[in-house]
Amino acid sequence: MAIYKSQIQPIAAPAEAVFDKLSDLSSLKTLLENVPQSAIPADKKEMFDAVRVTADTISFPAGPVGELTMKLTRRERPTLLVLEGLGAPVALSMSLEIGIISEQASEACVVIDIAIPPMLKPMIGGTLQKMADQFGEFLGKLNYA
Repeated sequence: MAIYKSQIQPIAAPAEAVFDKLSDLSSLKTLLENVPQSAIPADKKEMFDAVRVTADTISFPAGPVGELTMKLTRRERPTLLVLEGLGAPVALSMSLEIGIISEQASEACVVIDIAIPPMLKPMIGGTLQKMADQFGEFLGKLNYA
């Protein structure tokens, strides 16, 4: 298994609020619908429009793999959410680790755990790290009110 971890992102909201917002993935649907079209790169628009969200799954195009669905399989309020990849060619999970800083502040980190052969790690490791970092940054920018 290879592990890719984002930078820790400070969040100006209590850990419980972060957990509550992220533990229902359908709240991401509203967020995605409100992203200005001008903020979506032209070469990513088709992929962005193909994202599907339910209360406990998010599905999106994944290049040569086809569509990838991540299902929320574990919730430990207020510090951990775990999503497992369904239909992925290799074992894949993504954890959202939420740290409690104070009553009004928290921090979050994204951890991607994937079973890739060692010889492929140099080829796709950078992309996976970038994905973890981008998702971590995204968590830091969300409004948890």
